Amino acid sequence: METVAQQESLAAAIVDAAYSVHNELGPGLLESAYEACMIYELESRGIRVESQVARGIPYRGHVVSTGYRIDLLVDGYFIVEIKAVEHILPIHLAQILTYLKLSNQTLGLLINFNVARIKDGIKRVVNNHPSPQHPKD
Repeated sequence: METVAQQESLAAAIVDAAYSVHNELGPGLLESAYEACMIYELESRGIRVESQVARGIPYRGHVVSTGYRIDLLVDGYFIVEIKAVEHILPIHLAQILTYLKLSNQTLGLLINFNVARIKDGIKRVVNNHPSPQHPKD
């Protein structure tokens, strides 16, 4: 199990990577471009990252396959959702919060690269109620 210090250190590294990508590219590209550059940036720092990770949904005692896809799964547990939208909407926050709950994780980042200043596009999302009924995939 990850400690709070490990989670915070990884979150800081992810935010730093997002700053690097945004400083290099700026706003205006597709999500897939930012995702690819985030993967490059994280891997160049020695951080393990997977993209478009398909996960099933626990439903009535079964797991329904390919229920959702995590944009970036960093170090096997940290969820990062990437957007390139005009504004973060409540549905975007609901999406990552649901992903955290279904994966039984507590901390994730929602990063919108379509902003003038990247600090305005980073949202920390916390699942305060991880549930043991939803096993980690």
